[in-house]
Amino acid sequence: MTDTSALIQQAQRQCQQRGVRFTPIRQRVLQMIAEQRGGLKAYELLDRLATEHASARPPTVYRALEFLIDQGLVHRIESLNAYVACPCPEHAHGFQLLICRDCGRVEELHLDDINTQLGQRATELGFVVQRQTIELLGRCEACRSDTATSPASEGS
Repeated sequence: MTDTSALIQQAQRQCQQRGVRFTPIRQRVLQMIAEQRGGLKAYELLDRLATEHASARPPTVYRALEFLIDQGLVHRIESLNAYVACPCPEHAHGFQLLICRDCGRVEELHLDDINTQLGQRATELGFVVQRQTIELLGRCEACRSDTATSPASEGS
């Protein structure tokens, strides 16, 4: 799990260095996402934010999410239409996401060779990549262990 306070501090520094505003709403949205073990959907964020800010509406959340994505602080999980905090936003990078289909846990990988190979092949084909999302859906070790040790699986 991400250290939320360290992530928020890093985001504040990064936004200040870039000269962009890290508003309280943007900070709160990042905090909510970072505190979640897996991804959060926009409407889940809206429901949580509305309990704190009566004026929170869908555009509020979507603008905050767009900002956080643009700054590399949050990634969109395309297959789940959800958002997850980037554990290392201090540098620009390609990434891959491991998503557990049972518990929703998301791990970020940085296999630069894969990104390089995909970029080179795209260039060879005359294609300009604007955004890349690689998601691997499966089961984490904890969920596989839970299934292996559950009484229901003993007779299988």
